[in-house]
Amino acid sequence: MRLDYNSRSVELGRYIIENNCTVREAAAWFGISKSTVHKDVTDKLQRSNPGLYKEVKTILDKNKAERHLRGGEATRIKYLSKNQKI
Repeated sequence: MRLDYNSRSVELGRYIIENNCTVREAAAWFGISKSTVHKDVTDKLQRSNPGLYKEVKTILDKNKAERHLRGGEATRIKYLSKNQKI
């Protein structure tokens, strides 16, 4: 994905909004690192497109508030599958 950082940040922002996805999912889709996605949609997008940034920030804040639930669920599933193998 060779785009200048403004268009890449806008593309990432639109993808996150359209798919209501996490930074990890967006990074996997675009084939770039999580830190690059996060830097693009927080710092660079805020400067280049403040309206889109506000929409993305809403989704990122929701994901941050829910991440402990996703992690707990993943751990629960891990140990359930481990116990079933025994």
